[in-house]
Amino acid sequence: MERYYSLNTYFKNKYGQKIGKLSLDGGFSCPNRDGSLSTGGCIFCSEKGAGEFSSAGNILDQIADQKIRLQKKWKVNKFIGYFQNFTNTYGPINKLKSLYYQVLEDPDIVGLAIATRADCLDEQVLDLLEDLAKTTDLWLEIGMQSVKAQTIAYINRGYSHDYLKTKLEELKKRNIKFVLHVIFGLPGESEEDMLKSIAFVNESGAFGIKIHSLYIQTDSRLYQAYLEENFPLLSKDQYTDLVVKALTLLNKDLVVHRITGDGDKKKLVAPLWAADKLAVIGLINKKLKVLDEKKP
Repeated sequence: MERYYSLNTYFKNKYGQKIGKLSLDGGFSCPNRDGSLSTGGCIFCSEKGAGEFSSAGNILDQIADQKIRLQKKWKVNKFIGYFQNFTNTYGPINKLKSLYYQVLEDPDIVGLAIATRADCLDEQVLDLLEDLAKTTDLWLEIGMQSVKAQTIAYINRGYSHDYLKTKLEELKKRNIKFVLHVIFGLPGESEEDMLKSIAFVNESGAFGIKIHSLYIQTDSRLYQAYLEENFPLLSKDQYTDLVVKALTLLNKDLVVHRITGDGDKKKLVAPLWAADKLAVIGLINKKLKVLDEKKP
């Protein structure tokens, strides 16, 4: 029995079946990497911009390949197109429109998830997203990571928490759903800091949340910082305890899209426990069950 409102449950409630997510690479960059804002990117970002599991080729070839991959793992025949690599609203509006609608032409695709940044949502982009949200299951994925000003500066996110709040208000006014990403274990953050991020997600009007463990890959700037600073990382027990606490605090109607990170195992440096995603999820569920059993 699930003890939180998972994305799988959302899909089953809405579509009556399991829905797969196709990891798509739209060929986008990021203002935090191409020099428009910065060249370093967010400190934890990998060379593929979190798109380790996307495919090569044009968008139609990617869709075909991703369908085969997912159908080998699960019996699914309906999908969400997930633009995952880098910032997927950062480009000419005609390119965005063409790509989004091209994906939605596939009769097996029921919606779009679009990973982006709060500072890449101008009026033209918002107009396009608002139109799409009226006709398909659409949400944005925004890498908030933390609400703490010192952490935001450290990870080189590139915009303030106040700026993020302003953009989220615009999304709500246009009925554009959004998912906020939170990282547990960022350097210098206490449990109180991390739970403040969870409290903000609750207050923000978010459709969903992704909770990630901090992990270090060789192809990120965080790797060099880890070598130089030797900052402590959360143990599996510490991380799973924090996630359990967060899940008990979340609004009951908030969709939980992820409860642990999912990086490239070949490039993972630390913590090594992060490589076993199923074990981490299993421990979280075990701890939730124990918590349930203690209730009067």
